[in-house]
Amino acid sequence: MSKVPSDPKTSREPGFATLAVHAGQSPDPATGAIMTPVYLTSTYVQEWPDRHKGFDYSRTVHPTRQALERNLAALEGAAHGLCFSSGMAAASAVIETLSSGDAVLCGNDLYGGTYRAFTKVFARFGMKFSFVDMSDLAAVEAAFVPETKLVWVETPSNPLLKIADLRALAKLAHAKGAKLVVDNTFASPALQRPLSLGADAVVHSTTKYLGGHSDVIGGAVLTSDEQLFKDCKFVQNSLGAVPGPLDCFLVLRGTKTLPLRLERHCRNAAAVAKHLLAHPEVTKVHYPGLPTHPGHEIAKGQMSGFGGMISFELKGDLERAKRMISSCGVFSLAESLGGVESLIGHPASMTHGAIPREERLKAGLVDGLIRLSVGVEDEADLIADLDAAIVKSLKA
Repeated sequence: MSKVPSDPKTSREPGFATLAVHAGQSPDPATGAIMTPVYLTSTYVQEWPDRHKGFDYSRTVHPTRQALERNLAALEGAAHGLCFSSGMAAASAVIETLSSGDAVLCGNDLYGGTYRAFTKVFARFGMKFSFVDMSDLAAVEAAFVPETKLVWVETPSNPLLKIADLRALAKLAHAKGAKLVVDNTFASPALQRPLSLGADAVVHSTTKYLGGHSDVIGGAVLTSDEQLFKDCKFVQNSLGAVPGPLDCFLVLRGTKTLPLRLERHCRNAAAVAKHLLAHPEVTKVHYPGLPTHPGHEIAKGQMSGFGGMISFELKGDLERAKRMISSCGVFSLAESLGGVESLIGHPASMTHGAIPREERLKAGLVDGLIRLSVGVEDEADLIADLDAAIVKSLKA
């Protein structure tokens, strides 16, 4: 079912869960296998020079990758999808459509690897990157320069879970002649579809919620902008940062259960966030599902759920935070996020270590901040594990 047909009697489009299971995929014509085959081939026999069955060389196009690209495009409501070997390869492909002298306006609270690539790699080639609080529209507008071609935003952001108003950002970017690109990794299309809110492109680390099982690295760009698609496709084919067929198969397996998993992630995270908010040893909780979160109302208007990511601050010093995250049993101390298992980490020394400390502090990312990727385990076990670790951290 490479295309999920609408109901001819009602013209009703298929729901998200149906798209997650079926979009972009058809039973194997040779055997009837219901799962998309893992095609382990680099090249394809042609009937005549440049006369083939749509495939010539696997860097350019590959049947397993094509199924995943179509599946992800359907989930984001995009006309086109492109898959890459990692989330950073996907992000880089978008930036590689720009030219020397072009400027990119970025959120000041974003993944450390993105910051590193923008400031340490692409800036060397004459591109300009500036960073601003994307939840402050006045500050965003003031940060535009004539060379600004792209606005890059994460919402919820990583790791402070800030919320940006995508409708307002899209309107502002377009009025300034720029495109809006949204890293939708934290929310996934199960909770937020930025293209429907005016964004020009969506970027994902498919490693995270889309894959969902901590067993694959990948990335994707989804867009309905024809020129942007052509430019990113040119980069994909020219530079070759494409995922292998088994990687694509694993992400396709993951998307089938995406809506089911996100329901549980959201429910568990809401319970953990509420518990931490009332905990006497916790000074601050960042979670957009809490009414106390400054972006709560905006999140309610553009998300169908608040996600599985939380960050919080403990009383005490940095060493106490490190003792706490090293004392968990159900939460595993590890980088990454979005898998079925719960993870805990220290952004300043792990995922965001590439950002200079003064820049982290300016954005509000304090040394003692702890980040949680709340999994699908039993809610009571997650809360008990955090409580026990907090108690252990009191003992120097």
